[in-house]
Amino acid sequence: MGTNNISKTSIPAAFVGAEHLSTAVILLDSKFRVRYANPAAENLFKFSGKQITGVALPQAFLDAQILSRAVDFAQTHHTSFTEHEITLPDSTGHALSVSCTVTPLDVGEIALVLEFHQIDKQIKIAREERMLLQQQSNRDLLRNLAHEIKNPLGGLRGAAQLLERELPRSSLREYTQVIIKEADRLQSLMERLLTPHQLPQLQPVNIHEVLERVRSLTLAETPHGITIRRDYDTSLPDLVADPEQLIQAVLNIVRNAVQAMHGMGEIILHTRIARQVTVVKKRFRLAVMLQIIDNGPGIPEDIRERIFYPLVSGREGGSGMGLTLAQTLINQHQGIIECDSQPGRTCFTLLLPLVT
Repeated sequence: MGTNNISKTSIPAAFVGAEHLSTAVILLDSKFRVRYANPAAENLFKFSGKQITGVALPQAFLDAQILSRAVDFAQTHHTSFTEHEITLPDSTGHALSVSCTVTPLDVGEIALVLEFHQIDKQIKIAREERMLLQQQSNRDLLRNLAHEIKNPLGGLRGAAQLLERELPRSSLREYTQVIIKEADRLQSLMERLLTPHQLPQLQPVNIHEVLERVRSLTLAETPHGITIRRDYDTSLPDLVADPEQLIQAVLNIVRNAVQAMHGMGEIILHTRIARQVTVVKKRFRLAVMLQIIDNGPGIPEDIRERIFYPLVSGREGGSGMGLTLAQTLINQHQGIIECDSQPGRTCFTLLLPLVT
């Protein structure tokens, strides 16, 4: 970082009040060098005002071409300009979603004022709302579709059984058995599409008992090659939930991880308390945070945004219903599932509010 060439006492009088603003403010000179950053900007971007002062904007914010273009535009056209969504890294490399208003000035050394507003929470809430609306639409569509398909399937299966009895040669039954088995497979899929609509049977539930059940089932199904490591906060209070639905939701995610890793890898079950959690605009003082982390290949990039949609699967032969069902069951508990995936690390985070 550069040398601090300006002190707080030399800030133009018009900007003395910026010290107390909750809005992040950065002042630039005509050469786009940082002349001042208020405490809110220091907190937002996790840098020191002394370190950042005198540093040119491209060095202060790496990979910030959109921000540089906004500054260029405001200065060239002598007009205020707002970029409503920019992704900028803080000093630790964490990406922040912000809006930025650039205003040209001519007050002493100050040529431009940059005002930043963090919008990560708004984006997260909007994404959750879109996801819930999309899921509800998908569920309604699939439920109607399942009802329409069930009756013809029963007739198809019955007709195949009657035909099998009339066949002159037993060798021909191979073909009717294909029809019957495929009808049964589709019937099973239809039942899975309809089952999430059962209301949860609420009772006090220890989340670690749920995880131990899932762990036992998974290790029984995959005795070799999979390691499941516990990282529990044993002080967590009980949830008021349906234990069978929670087991099913977590099991679906864990099975998904096992299948993605082809039965070879490590899964971590991590629990902590989360404070002041917002789920689709509703604020909860406390929530149980459960993370299911695997070291597999990651979710294919082309389906990452759609993994909770029905019939979307990254695995050949997969029904694409496991994560959809898991999200539905967690939603019924006022919770939400989020996913962050990259090669070598996929993390599903379940937030389950503690409702008192």
